[in-house]
Amino acid sequence: MPPVTSTQDLQTVVAEHDRGHVVAIDSAYDVDARNTGRDVVVSASYSGVLPARFVADRRPRGAIGLDCGIGPEGAGIAGLWFYEALGIPAATADVTGVHLGDGVDVHRHGRISRVNAVAAACGVTVGMPVADAALLLLTTDPAAQTPSEITRRTVMEEGPDGRAVVCTDSIAFGTPADRDINVLVTAGHTGRSSVPYLRRFSPYGFICSDGGRGRDDSGVAGLAIVEADGLAGACVDARTAMMGDGLSSYRDGVISAVNALAARCGVEIGMPASEAAHRLLHR
Repeated sequence: MPPVTSTQDLQTVVAEHDRGHVVAIDSAYDVDARNTGRDVVVSASYSGVLPARFVADRRPRGAIGLDCGIGPEGAGIAGLWFYEALGIPAATADVTGVHLGDGVDVHRHGRISRVNAVAAACGVTVGMPVADAALLLLTTDPAAQTPSEITRRTVMEEGPDGRAVVCTDSIAFGTPADRDINVLVTAGHTGRSSVPYLRRFSPYGFICSDGGRGRDDSGVAGLAIVEADGLAGACVDARTAMMGDGLSSYRDGVISAVNALAARCGVEIGMPASEAAHRLLHR
């Protein structure tokens, strides 16, 4: 279907479905009330918090913008998490493959570079054409969840006796099913406040973040405390993996601290977290 530009505004319908439209806009500020709860908007603006505030105010079905090189402190994509907290699926397109300020071009030529958890749950993946991602967001309903219910659990490796390496974003998101079975790779610090959760879920092994360590190495204090409970654990360097993102801990994290039980399993400082998790799983 050829794009149809309204004579009244700057929105271009690039795909239609009985549920709504995929609408291309050159600027995030061109979204309006017609898109509320119905359309997926593909914008040629950056995806920071400022444009996300304007788009989210209209509550579209989904939103795709540009990563604009991401930039210091992730400012170019920070709106993804603003959307996520509101339950809006959102993604960014790699700016190097599109024309800035041309929403139709983003739809035609863009490739997804980042996704939030809500969009990921709809099936949107990094590398996907923007046109495919937008249609997926249009035709897939995200699960109705409050922000605190978006926990994410992803099995990364299966091992013997039903064991697995499971990524989740916080040790608080462990479940009774993890007890003595799963290696949990999480993304919160390993200070003393992590200890009650580690004891409650008693995983087969665990990897958390060192949280930047803090004064007196308080960010890794839990490692030694839970040795008495027989829990083998390690931390990733917070400079190598995203806090609050268990998948990043697994994929990007580098081990910065281990307790004695994990060391006996072959886990070493400087080791990729994925390898450390594998060793804990197969000890």
